[in-house]
Amino acid sequence: MCLAIPARVTEILDGDRAVIEIGGVHKEISLALVDDVAVGDYVIVHVGYALGRLDPGEARKTLELLSAMSSGANDVAAS
Repeated sequence: MCLAIPARVTEILDGDRAVIEIGGVHKEISLALVDDVAVGDYVIVHVGYALGRLDPGEARKTLELLSAMSSGANDVAAS
């Protein structure tokens, strides 16, 4: 199973690179596969590559669902 996660771009770097933020964690990724990305945009990230841009509303919905799933998994593990 593969998982691509929405992340907000916080900084554009040289050489098709960017810094993204996911849940308070900052990571450097490649923008080689996506054009016209700006700071504040949301991108779908998989194994260190942005695969495409994402509408901010859709990104928020997805991040909320992932958070809810994580909370539910923690509740089950604690039982």
